[in-house]
Amino acid sequence: MKREFIVSLVLACLVFMVGCRTPQKPKVHTLDYSRPLPPGEVALRKITDPAMIPDFTEACYDVANLRESVGHSLNYLAKPSSKRFFPYAGVTHDQAVASLQAFGDMLDSGLTGRALALAIRSKFDVYISVGCDNRGTVLFTGYYTPIFDGSLEQTGAYRYPLYKQPDDLVKGEDGVILGRAGPGGTYTKYPSRGELAVSGELVGSELVWLGDPFEVYVAHVQGSAKIRLPDGQLITAGYAANNGHEYRSIGQELIADGKVPADGLSLTAMIDYFKAHPGEADPYIQRNPRFVFFQMSEGAPRGSLNEPVTAMRTIATDKAIYPRACLAFLATNLPGMSGRMAVDRKFSGFVLDQDTGGAIRAPGRCDVYMGIGDDAGRRAGQTYDEGKLYYLFLKPTALTGTPWDA
Repeated sequence: MKREFIVSLVLACLVFMVGCRTPQKPKVHTLDYSRPLPPGEVALRKITDPAMIPDFTEACYDVANLRESVGHSLNYLAKPSSKRFFPYAGVTHDQAVASLQAFGDMLDSGLTGRALALAIRSKFDVYISVGCDNRGTVLFTGYYTPIFDGSLEQTGAYRYPLYKQPDDLVKGEDGVILGRAGPGGTYTKYPSRGELAVSGELVGSELVWLGDPFEVYVAHVQGSAKIRLPDGQLITAGYAANNGHEYRSIGQELIADGKVPADGLSLTAMIDYFKAHPGEADPYIQRNPRFVFFQMSEGAPRGSLNEPVTAMRTIATDKAIYPRACLAFLATNLPGMSGRMAVDRKFSGFVLDQDTGGAIRAPGRCDVYMGIGDDAGRRAGQTYDEGKLYYLFLKPTALTGTPWDA
């Protein structure tokens, strides 16, 4: 991948937190998408008016890879540890499992199009995200798995490492970072990005080496990367953990410092600024205290549920407020490829909530996984639009099961 593209890509990542964007036209939104969910409230509201249920028909003609992704969610829910996150808004663990099984049975039956849409409306309750404004507005961004050249050994060409998870960094069963292990079962806050950079304590825990420091940061932002070794072998550096610090938006830092106006925050503005001030990129990166650690993994990249993520089927949400692994439906604008250009198009489709993003917090944010490689990166770079997010659970009256083609 060309260095110029990497520079542009990482600057886009810095602007829009998780989920890069390279906009053709800046889209100005004024809502606070990171508005926290008020205490005691849930992120989903059951739709009781049938007229408010979205039309699933178009999405029911596009079910490629959907059954596979449903299977990944069922694998997760089969783990005993998944039960601790239910019930959710009255939905039990058994109901969540039954919902995915029933949806999978529908797909296996061969139903598509209008027939599948009618079966879904008949058998499932639909919930809508309250969004950032209690009116269902959700900001959708995108993320992907880049492909970089690299080496398992440090060389003159490959000098910038991704690090494996340190032995003294402890995660809880739910993946929450507990911190650095101390005496008597105690934990202390793990060092920040800046502290790790100056302490040198990660020396010796390098996992793989890349040829560009910007590539390292892109891997941190995206959470995984495919690495092409000198012999042509392609390996996966997957997400293992982070240092437990909150993600800090570099774009918002520039605005706060008066370096870039809020209404002028765009990729072009960022590129122009850092071209004019080449020494400021790294200091701004260091303001983001979150640091990501990696592990070698087989096959497809995995999300925070430790299940494979699927292009255009996996979403990342705030797992503190959304139900893990469950079936969802989104309606927004997502870019498709026209030649080598990413072009915005209306999109509606079924997805599975299988991942978490460092900056994806609150009910007003959702990240869509775009896949692997440069084209996926271009689509992720242009994903930045409002829409609606829905979740589907089998109606209690349908839990006993009926033939879907009946």
